[in-house]
Amino acid sequence: MTDDAPVTEQPDTRLLDDLLDDIYHGQERVTQADIYRRAVAAELPAELLTRIAALPQGEYAVDEAADLLGGTVA
Repeated sequence: MTDDAPVTEQPDTRLLDDLLDDIYHGQERVTQADIYRRAVAAELPAELLTRIAALPQGEYAVDEAADLLGGTVA
């Protein structure tokens, strides 16, 4: 018997961090809709798309978006 049982993991937040870095390059604030569109285009995992879709409509600074989505960009 081995300990290779599948473990449910959180998606790799590096994908989210890379996306936010790209989106916010030269931008102070970005809308939830823009973040979501870019995430879909980047083919982020469904778990991350669900998190982004759950953000309230509005504009976010990069640190706000990262905090709410579980990323580490600051």
